[in-house]
Amino acid sequence: MNQTYALTAVTVVVLATVLVGALGLRISRTTSDFYVASRTVGPRLNAAAISGEYLSAASFIGVAGLVMLQGPEMLWYPLGYTAGYLVLLALVAAPLRRSGAYTLPDFAEGRLESQGVRRIAVLFVVGVGWLYLLPQLQGAGLTLEILTGAPHWVGGVVVAVVVTGAVAAGGMRSITFVQAFQYWLKLTALLVPAFFLLAAWAGDGAPRASFDAPAVLRERTAVTVAEDLRLTLDGPVPLTVTGRVDGSAYTSAPLRLDPGEHLVRAGTRLEFLAQTRVPQSRPAAGPGPSRWSQPPGGDRPGFALYATYGLIVATFLGTMGLPHVAVRFYTSPNGPAARRTTLAVLALLGCFYVLPPVYGVLGRTYVPELALTGDADAAVLVLPERMLGGVLGELMGALLAGGAFAAFLSTASGLTMAVAGVLHQDVLARRGVRTFRFAAVVAMLVPLGGSMALAEVPVADAVGLAFAVSASSFCPLLVLGIWWRGLTPPGAVAGLIAGGGAALGAVLATRAGLAPTGWPHALLAWPAAWSVPLGFLTMVLVSLATRSRIPAGTAATLARLHLPEALTGAPPGGRA
Repeated sequence: MNQTYALTAVTVVVLATVLVGALGLRISRTTSDFYVASRTVGPRLNAAAISGEYLSAASFIGVAGLVMLQGPEMLWYPLGYTAGYLVLLALVAAPLRRSGAYTLPDFAEGRLESQGVRRIAVLFVVGVGWLYLLPQLQGAGLTLEILTGAPHWVGGVVVAVVVTGAVAAGGMRSITFVQAFQYWLKLTALLVPAFFLLAAWAGDGAPRASFDAPAVLRERTAVTVAEDLRLTLDGPVPLTVTGRVDGSAYTSAPLRLDPGEHLVRAGTRLEFLAQTRVPQSRPAAGPGPSRWSQPPGGDRPGFALYATYGLIVATFLGTMGLPHVAVRFYTSPNGPAARRTTLAVLALLGCFYVLPPVYGVLGRTYVPELALTGDADAAVLVLPERMLGGVLGELMGALLAGGAFAAFLSTASGLTMAVAGVLHQDVLARRGVRTFRFAAVVAMLVPLGGSMALAEVPVADAVGLAFAVSASSFCPLLVLGIWWRGLTPPGAVAGLIAGGGAALGAVLATRAGLAPTGWPHALLAWPAAWSVPLGFLTMVLVSLATRSRIPAGTAATLARLHLPEALTGAPPGGRA
């Protein structure tokens, strides 16, 4: 890819972000402006902003990478992201706006009249926010590394500086305009190249990769394995090896691998002949390959069907508890506007999610070697050069690079805003714009350090982990807090710790490599299928056991959440 074009595109996106954010800075004056844009954001602008921050690195490059690796079996993944807004629309959007809160901890304290619940909610807002920020910064590093060869940490630092500046300068006012602009930029960045890529695909008479079989390398291809891999071959494969395969060392040696499984060490260079089927691969220490549609069984280490259900539960129920999503509904003028905003978000997300699978499908045909190098997330960025070539390919690649960087910036902006608001209110416990700006710096520094220190995981997988923690903690709190008058502070605390704590512990154990193989690994790697029911059940049982602790103002609070503002007499701006 032409570095000049790519760097120009990224620079334009960064400058546009700064300029659009300056518009919010000019009209941000009060604390309410910084937190919730004074609750004056209309449905269309708010929907575009929500879509802009929600469509993260996992959506822009991660979904395409998953589809390229696993075929149509992963098409449900973006459906889970989108369908989460149906639950949010039906159960949460309008009541959450009528609560008049600034943040999720505000809602927790207002509903349950408990500082203890608020403190636990603060921990989970910060934890989920930082867990979600990590893949955004890692994705930015991957993008700049592919475009320019810069060290991996550079992209994360660029995103951190720009986002922290925008959030600290204008708060919610600034990032509302920034995120709305970036949604349309991301949609354009995927849509325009897709037309050219599909035209090139339609005019290419070469055989296409089938989703029912491994992809085929179209030309002689050399790949360098990034980590220890186990390759599974259906037939004999001739290749040239420099490195270690099955315990033996080779230097540019022709080799013929027999059908079966072979261990390839990290750093080994494999040179395949044209028309070679790309072997199935998996990390040497990980579970074996399996198809999601096959039932789990004790003799199969993959447990892919369980993993699928675990991710569906996480994406479907985790949306409502994401701090950067919830805070945007506080910016709506009233409950009906929050509902209209959610409907518009569903339409905007539906338009966007048609496109990443197209890139995944094309990736299986034109860049299948990325499955072996561990760079499947790069398929979106590599395809224009591979398929189009010339100036057109470079221009389309630059447009995609700009769109990818916009994805990192917009989602990171929303997450930083949500975490900074909670740190400002509950950790620093001081008012004023200056303190909020310091909180914004702290909110970004921790995940930035983590992105440099921790090993990378595919961005879509990393985001799925954040969804699992959100679904296990805030989903039970919001649903029961809005719809069940029997929820008590001890029940809420116990449910948050049991569900959210279990999911967070499982995520950390998995990332640290502490999960044993077999069912324990599957249960810890995809915890939402059991941690969400655990959170709900714990909240209900402990609340039933502590009925005497139901807050005295529960009836009035629920009336404010469910009745139209005109009937409750609440001011349009809510109580905050």
